[in-house]
Amino acid sequence: MSENSRLKITDIKIINLWTIEEIGEIEPAWDLGGRMQMRRGGGSYTEVHTDQGLVGIGPRTDPSLLPSAKAHLVGKDPFDTEQHTAVLRYYAAGLPYRGVAGIDIALWDLVGKASGQPLYKIWGGAKDRVKPYASLIKLSTPEERAELAGMLKSQGWKALKIRIHHETLKQDIETVEAVRNAVGDDMDIMVDANQAQSSGDWQPGFQWDFRRAVETARELQQLGCFWLEEPLPRFQFHRLSELQQKVEIPIAGGENNQLVPEFLWMCQEGVYDLLQPESMVMDGVTALRKVGVLAEVYGKQIVPHHGGGDLGVIAHLHLVASWRHAPYMELLHDPPIADYRHRFSIMSNPPITDDEGYMDVPQGPGLGVEIDKDLILED
Repeated sequence: MSENSRLKITDIKIINLWTIEEIGEIEPAWDLGGRMQMRRGGGSYTEVHTDQGLVGIGPRTDPSLLPSAKAHLVGKDPFDTEQHTAVLRYYAAGLPYRGVAGIDIALWDLVGKASGQPLYKIWGGAKDRVKPYASLIKLSTPEERAELAGMLKSQGWKALKIRIHHETLKQDIETVEAVRNAVGDDMDIMVDANQAQSSGDWQPGFQWDFRRAVETARELQQLGCFWLEEPLPRFQFHRLSELQQKVEIPIAGGENNQLVPEFLWMCQEGVYDLLQPESMVMDGVTALRKVGVLAEVYGKQIVPHHGGGDLGVIAHLHLVASWRHAPYMELLHDPPIADYRHRFSIMSNPPITDDEGYMDVPQGPGLGVEIDKDLILED
């Protein structure tokens, strides 16, 4: 591509969408007493426009960040993702899930569209389908979780994740035992303690100490669980390392850690067998891809956190397809209210899980998906 033919960014926009249907509310295990509103359609997404008519799309960006983002990106080449990420982190820093991750992902979508290739191919991937696991959302009863697990098994899902942090260890293990009895050895079971939501020493719900973490981990390894996720506070690296030395079950985490140096620190301190970075926390996939390299160098697996539910998930789908050391992709799915397809409804061509438990990677250029034009609200 010659100097004169290079793409140049001309605008960044937030596009609002019609709500098709209000589905209902669900109480997330990590925010007991809170509510997640589930709907089909609705919300917004980010567009990055260029002088040659190509438009990249990404998850929602906080509109208050647009003036600064435009000031530093308009007129620039969208291919310069490393430079843009560094500049945006300095001048347009936002909160997790409301920051500039949407712009970063839209830039990568542009790179793919300009190159005529899906992102997983640009990133060196050879897998054209991946295994998502059903990431259940609410803290529930053994009977209800077992019933849902049986249904997921019948639909072909290969794995699911249960939330456990009831007041007693007995309650937690009863839930996992019920699910194991429902699915046998046909599904991998991941378990999430949600103990690292806060950067401090308080958060909603029952909080574990080191003894509870060790005792739970030992019970779960007897049940053949695939991993135990975030069983201690986010920055208790020394205790997490000690826990790993005491148990055999893999320990996973990292979804709320914002910076690549934090993951380097984890690797150096022997924290977590499996890393779970989140693009919507780390300001996009440019930084998240570096965590993938760290995981490979330190002999760890990597499974990104859920990606926010819509276009961020599609970016993660491409990432997982590009990594040899990524066994699964997280997909928030707690039907009927929190069915992943509700969030995917903003796309005209969303990928879906098949009856073998796989999801095909979109083969179109960039993210390979398009927004349903009928849902776009006119200015």
